[in-house]
Amino acid sequence: MKASEQGVGKGKAGRYQVVPRTLIFVTSVNPATGSEEMLLIQGAPDKRLWANKFNGIGGHIEAGEDFLAAAHRELAEETGLRDVDLTLRGLINIAVHPDGDAPSGVGVLVFTGHTASREIAASSEGGLHWVPVADLASLPLVDDLYQLLPLLRDSQAVIYGHYQPNDSGKMVYHFHQQARA
Repeated sequence: MKASEQGVGKGKAGRYQVVPRTLIFVTSVNPATGSEEMLLIQGAPDKRLWANKFNGIGGHIEAGEDFLAAAHRELAEETGLRDVDLTLRGLINIAVHPDGDAPSGVGVLVFTGHTASREIAASSEGGLHWVPVADLASLPLVDDLYQLLPLLRDSQAVIYGHYQPNDSGKMVYHFHQQARA
């Protein structure tokens, strides 16, 4: 079916459109301490979004790429990690108010995985850090992660999120979960 038949593209003023992205959280056990750690990226100081803040690994989904393949590609590009078994854990709709006619947003597919390999490659996106899970709440995280990470850690339910700016422009985060069958 053509994009125009799906209501995508120009000429569909007012139709909500979404840019798809991945967000990946990988854990590993530190062999020296036995503690579980999560791989996070700390945004470079000059990064436009989330400078100096910690976030999961991820990025845009390319045309012709399925969601899982995109997550694996982003993980390999940004960390060097390959062969990590990833599980889809969440879907987040982020509403934004662009300067154009049609409303648009970002659709984030959240994946989690575990790896025994702790060898990571440097990334131009920022510094990679294995962080003890117990220390996550004390870090300067991207704002939504203070709510999202505990949900990912506390159950295996699928998480659905909706982020939308309030009247003052501050993002408000709403989550609910659905148990897996």
